[in-house]
Amino acid sequence: MDPNPTEARRRPSLPWWLPLVPLLWSRMARSTLSFGSSPPRVFPDLPSDQQLLEAEDMTVSLLQDRGLGPLSLPPDLPDLDPECRKLLLDFAHSSAELTRCMVRSARPVRLCQTCYPLFQQVASKMDNISQAVRNTSESQSCAKSLLMADRMQIVVMLSEFFNTTWQEANCANCLTNTSENLSNSTEHFLTLFNRTLTCFEHNLQGSSHSLLPPKNYSEVCKNCRTEYKSLSSLYNEMQRKNDHEKNAEPGTHLCIDVEDAMNITRKLWSRTFNCSLPCSDTVPVIAVSVFILFLPVVFYLSSFLHSEQKKRKLILPKRLKSSTSFANIQENSN
Repeated sequence: MDPNPTEARRRPSLPWWLPLVPLLWSRMARSTLSFGSSPPRVFPDLPSDQQLLEAEDMTVSLLQDRGLGPLSLPPDLPDLDPECRKLLLDFAHSSAELTRCMVRSARPVRLCQTCYPLFQQVASKMDNISQAVRNTSESQSCAKSLLMADRMQIVVMLSEFFNTTWQEANCANCLTNTSENLSNSTEHFLTLFNRTLTCFEHNLQGSSHSLLPPKNYSEVCKNCRTEYKSLSSLYNEMQRKNDHEKNAEPGTHLCIDVEDAMNITRKLWSRTFNCSLPCSDTVPVIAVSVFILFLPVVFYLSSFLHSEQKKRKLILPKRLKSSTSFANIQENSN
């Protein structure tokens, strides 16, 4: 039985061919206007193109209203329930914010230190969708619809892209174990990095970088040597610590933010300013080098003295030699 008898009584009053009239009229009018290769003729009574489009729209709406033809959707078409759609929209908004943050932090690289709260938010939204499989039958249907309903699997593909980018950037090395905040070493490094750049800017102020005379670079090297040396020492310490902790995984890098910051500083220090740090082990290196250079001299001198001493021991006096030979002759005669 029809749940709405009033609407059921109204439907037979409308002829089935009536919705087709505007559509047929628009088709005939367009074919008349475009027929043949002769110049277009003016028909003052024919409707305009805008009116024809309005007629077609009205026809489509009438056909959908009556449920005629393939334009009407089947009643059992699967759709997302409100709670499932809310999960999808939350993931979409979080993904958009993370993508915007990643692009803005691409150069210079500030990915890990700027976008880690948004990455945690996206991971949480994805967990909400994945955990829905283990709850109720409705939530299980929601999770399957969002994660496994088609070949593309857009939600899964987008989540894997974020995870791969985060792992390749090694952002976990910049964060604490809970990944909720930056680690102490990372914060200390970023503080020294900002202090070093501030020192560079302070000693370069008053003139353009491209027009700066080379003689003024010596001020940068002299005044910023302490900051640069502290930054470089901390970076080397973090690298040694990371290699020690990741001993089973060779080639593990620090997070991309720290590496990019150190690369920028080293390029400015060595290439742009042409500065260098004096080696603190100069005296031991020179002493060892001199010792190694004198080793061949000592070796040959000792060999020469030792060989001369052996020669002196082997030379016998002539008398001793003649008496020895005479004693041998007597023994042989006996």
